[in-house]
Amino acid sequence: MLSVGNTRKGMGEFKVHRVRFFNYVPVGIRCVAYNHQSNRLAVSRVDGTVEIYNLAANSFQEKFFPGHEGRATEALCWAKGQRLFSAGLNGDIIEYDLEKMSVKYSVDGFGGPIWSMAADPSGSYLAIGCEDGSVKLFQVSPDKIQLERTLERQKGRILSLSWHPSGTHIAVGSIDYIAVLDAKSGSTTQKMLMDKRHPGSQRRRCVVWGVAFLSDGTVVSTDSAGMVQFWDSETGTLVQTHPLTSSDVLSIAVAEKEDSLVVGTAEGTIFHFQLIPSRSDGKQSQWVRTKPFQHHTHDVRSVAHSPTALISGGVDAHLVIRPLMEKVEVKNYDAALRKITFPHRRLISCAKKMQLLLFQFPQRLELWRLGATDAAGKNEDILPLSRNAEHLLQLKKKGPENICCSCISPCGSWIAYSTASRFYLYRMNYENNSVSIKRVSKLPKFLSSAFQILFSGDSAMLYVASNQGSLHVIQLLEGSLKHLHTFQPQSGTSEAISLLAVSPDGNWLAAAGMSSGVSIYNLKHLKPHCMVPAYNFPVTALAIAPNTNNLVIAHSDQQVFEFSIPQKQYTDWSRKVQKHGLHYLWLERDTPITHITFHPKRPTHILLHDTYMFCIIDKSMPLPDDKTPLFNQLSLREASENVRRRHAHAFKISKKFQPLLFMDLLDEGTLVAVERPLEDIIAQLPPPIKRKKFGT
Repeated sequence: MLSVGNTRKGMGEFKVHRVRFFNYVPVGIRCVAYNHQSNRLAVSRVDGTVEIYNLAANSFQEKFFPGHEGRATEALCWAKGQRLFSAGLNGDIIEYDLEKMSVKYSVDGFGGPIWSMAADPSGSYLAIGCEDGSVKLFQVSPDKIQLERTLERQKGRILSLSWHPSGTHIAVGSIDYIAVLDAKSGSTTQKMLMDKRHPGSQRRRCVVWGVAFLSDGTVVSTDSAGMVQFWDSETGTLVQTHPLTSSDVLSIAVAEKEDSLVVGTAEGTIFHFQLIPSRSDGKQSQWVRTKPFQHHTHDVRSVAHSPTALISGGVDAHLVIRPLMEKVEVKNYDAALRKITFPHRRLISCAKKMQLLLFQFPQRLELWRLGATDAAGKNEDILPLSRNAEHLLQLKKKGPENICCSCISPCGSWIAYSTASRFYLYRMNYENNSVSIKRVSKLPKFLSSAFQILFSGDSAMLYVASNQGSLHVIQLLEGSLKHLHTFQPQSGTSEAISLLAVSPDGNWLAAAGMSSGVSIYNLKHLKPHCMVPAYNFPVTALAIAPNTNNLVIAHSDQQVFEFSIPQKQYTDWSRKVQKHGLHYLWLERDTPITHITFHPKRPTHILLHDTYMFCIIDKSMPLPDDKTPLFNQLSLREASENVRRRHAHAFKISKKFQPLLFMDLLDEGTLVAVERPLEDIIAQLPPPIKRKKFGT
């Protein structure tokens, strides 16, 4: 759907293209793995994509590895501190390079499809559970992993496993039983058969989806019969049973202190258990189910337990970080809850002059021309279209790797995209309402892949950032290109570049690293210019203003800085913002700013957006204090001139467009807003399990 209307932003009127034909559906979550040392969360999706969220940086998605058709990830874990591994049904174990943002290597697990994996408490060994019933131990060495031994083979695939905190034994879950294995000798020390006689089981096979091994020898299991059960691994006896649901209990995670655990079900419900003293002297305790939470519509495939939150993900693709309220400082529960649905990176680029949008999907690109209207109207009118939006081109990726990044030039004549190992550049030609496309075949070898791509404002230059930290400057000719320069990363670093911004005059290029550093390059003389002072939160968006060449940077903690590139220092306005402080409601926002742009005729205006709001910051206006309403545009519209003047401030915020994946100025009076309503996404998911409601 596309409509064109007028919308008042408190600072004049814009004609707005409301685009709803970006048919993007987030990929379901398969695994989550929490790292206690770094307070980071690894998330793998059904298509093999792996994402890293920095929970200390407002749960920002700071890194990602694009998916691959051959990588169906079934298990994800951290080992040796910062080392991340995944395993799956192709039978391989993969280690990821978190600095260069690439797959470091893959190793055959020698047991067929891998269903489960966990690192021992020291991080020195990986245990994998295989299709052939074997549990294999791999030693984690500084450079690689190596198969050390295979434990006693079990009957049936090993769907779940967990190390005892001492590292001496491993509990494994299969179909109809749980086994305990001695990690050193490899022998089976205990076997617990699942009870199939409980109500509703109808003697079906019982799949043990999850196990957790506790310090006192208790094994906690979750299964397809809807049970959470507590077993004594010494005697093999069932100690406690909690029937939760008529559907599967799919996942389990235990707090580091072992006083709390969380499980996820196929109904989308999360259940929280706590270890409560059962005697006044505290010598005996009992696991008690406290409260269910319904933040998902579909199967919760994986859960994690941080010191302050319960984390869950599943088929509906939502990553939910639900705080344990007794351990967070924020008084408002809604301000503390994080529900992440969309990537924290841009999937859309715009050719403003041609009014084209390029949509990035994991396996294809789509090029659309915006509709047009000849009508005029007043504020809030929806104007009839004289020409509908048009789908011009679909470009399918080649090979098994998903698309990592893409961009269309401002003039619409070039499209570039990259996978993890290949870079593609196309020349576009538009004639008589038809589009032809020609691939630039002879690319230099150093353009093997890109992590970020950007065209200059005049479409004459192409900037390509590799995952090694180098930055290539390319001149575009009629049907070919010329390499002008490569900026090498600073000595001692080879960190991937996550964001690029070029000045409208083509003289300056800013590049943000995966951590928090921003480098600025002089394109006129092809040399480094300066570094923006370090800040300890990742950059989420950056852009260079016309005329002033001020660089505006947004960080994951919602701070906004303005840095003068010519003067190599923060601007007076930026210092004023830091001294005054931003409004508390602005800082409590839970989605990062993903795009910044500027009004060509209003130099004091900064335009930016996140998923749930669009904002114009007017630097000439006073900053709001915490007593002033921040989101006051609608209420001020009907107020008198005196009231409007008294309550006006620098932040003009609209929440009309939601969820907002992209917004930009096409010209000084026209905006394009790309929305992706959640109900449209839900309509494309498989139907959820029907839940019985009370009284029905």
